[in-house]
Amino acid sequence: MRLRTCLVLVLGLVACAGCGKQPKSTPELLSDLKGSQEKDRVIAVRTLPERKGDADQVVPALIEALKDKGADVRWSAAIGLGTFGDQARDAIPALQAAQHDRDARVREAVGKALFRIDPVKFPTPTRPLAHKGK
Repeated sequence: MRLRTCLVLVLGLVACAGCGKQPKSTPELLSDLKGSQEKDRVIAVRTLPERKGDADQVVPALIEALKDKGADVRWSAAIGLGTFGDQARDAIPALQAAQHDRDARVREAVGKALFRIDPVKFPTPTRPLAHKGK
């Protein structure tokens, strides 16, 4: 009985180990997005679109992330910009340039983002433009 109680307590402690962890602030995520670790950049670029109230800081960071060396970061940045809709109008030129990305997933996400930002100018998500070599 004593062993069972100890086991339950240990499992409970292990399960709650991350319970008190506070989410990162927008400035911390923006810093991570500029970091050297791709894993941190991916987490940041996928979390930042949840910060709609900080669009004035987040949208420019996501625009910059469209040029990241990591395809997952660029893909997530395009998706994230689309979630901001009209608030991401400043991203249109960068998204149009990213239509020529070497990664087809990025090109597809860019087409959808342009549609979500300005459905009048970009009435349907564009098909990804072909890229030489892929």
